[in-house]
Amino acid sequence: MLTSVFIAAVSLALFWMAAFTLWWQMHAWRTPEVLASTRFSSPDGDEHVSFSLLLPARHEQAVLDHTIQRLLESGHTDFEIIVIVGHDDPETTAVAENAAERDPRVRVVVDTHEKKNKPKAMNTALPHCRGDVVGVFDAEDQVHPELLSHVDHAFRTTGADVVQGGVQLINFHSSWYSLRNCLEYFFWFRSRLHLHAQKGFIPLGGNTVFVRTRTLREAGGWDPDCLAEDCDLGVRLSSVGKKVVVAYDSAMVTREETPGSLMSLLKQRTRWNQGFLQVYRKKDWKQLPGFGQRLLARYTLMTPFLQAFSGVVIPLNVAVALFLDVPVGIAFVTFLPAVTALVTFVFELVGLHDFGKQYGLRVRLVHYLKLVVGGPFYQVLLAGAAMRAVWREQRGRNDWELTSHVGAHLTAATPGPAAGTVAGRATATAAGPASGSGPACGPATAAGPACDPAVLREDVPA
Repeated sequence: MLTSVFIAAVSLALFWMAAFTLWWQMHAWRTPEVLASTRFSSPDGDEHVSFSLLLPARHEQAVLDHTIQRLLESGHTDFEIIVIVGHDDPETTAVAENAAERDPRVRVVVDTHEKKNKPKAMNTALPHCRGDVVGVFDAEDQVHPELLSHVDHAFRTTGADVVQGGVQLINFHSSWYSLRNCLEYFFWFRSRLHLHAQKGFIPLGGNTVFVRTRTLREAGGWDPDCLAEDCDLGVRLSSVGKKVVVAYDSAMVTREETPGSLMSLLKQRTRWNQGFLQVYRKKDWKQLPGFGQRLLARYTLMTPFLQAFSGVVIPLNVAVALFLDVPVGIAFVTFLPAVTALVTFVFELVGLHDFGKQYGLRVRLVHYLKLVVGGPFYQVLLAGAAMRAVWREQRGRNDWELTSHVGAHLTAATPGPAAGTVAGRATATAAGPASGSGPACGPATAAGPACDPAVLREDVPA
């Protein structure tokens, strides 16, 4: 009897977890109006916001120069690029300094911390930011030239404190897990983040995120010890009522590549999951004013625990249902999670078709088959990463496991409609009260940095 009750309880819990996740994942596609509201609105040609674009790079000499050149091609005229390199990384430093010598809009800041990570690097550069808004990109990013103009317009028309743009993994054909990884990003940035912005609680993405400089400094920058500094910043800003706008356009997304191996993906996902656990334990989310907001925050930040729990319990649950003598009704309940799994598979197949259509990529029958067949294996990988994250957090291991990049997204596919002009934009999703910000030191311009144009390299002590 006790076994039957346990099986039924676990099955119902898994069913509702999967159902809520699927419903949130479908947010952007519920109505045409909701879908339209997730895009950037068309810029009006005015420029009133200056940008300091942070580009932390560690052992990224293979892709860094391409990213810098793409950023320099921006149609916006008022920005600076601050490349942050490690004092023990001469190869990446050489690439950054060569770029700085070619263009005065590029500066190099050296991070001399002995234990390095992304938030420490960005905090090192924060005092040197001269723009009204700080933007963050990764070293392998492929950024659209019109993105800054759209973000400028979004800040001015919505009164936002934060604008989160879209990020999309592109090289879906590289491997079976790359296919699922790309689709995961598609659902997260295309839909799920808009729901979070609407509810007033949002774990920000790691790049293509723009924060007013004054707001960022008031928040104390990034948590140097958090493995998900982007999530942590979003939670802290949400908790004090800052307004976050999320916008996604296939033409405007920042394109990236998937991790190059299963082990790299496992380590990357472990780091993210452990970071979510760290943010949960900090309890900043408890300052959110609404009960629904706190409930959403608790569920979102506990995802690593839930995935680890699922990874252990689901096989056990299936084994008990198959090999033990349980009532027919209980056995029926154990298959409820399979219903949501089936609906999720159908939604993913439709999503893959939409992904290919939006990016002008040819999705073949073999890709649909890989999506379905690889589903269970990918869930095992996610569960493994979640369990590893819980183990590392309990052991107090918080070293930063770096994800290497080779530029697979640069040759993964020929851009489709996304490479064209952007038209017919609607208003971006927004949540929370508005707040303004002024320049930190004086705006950077196309002619060069406003404060000290002679400085091309800045060594900052730990």
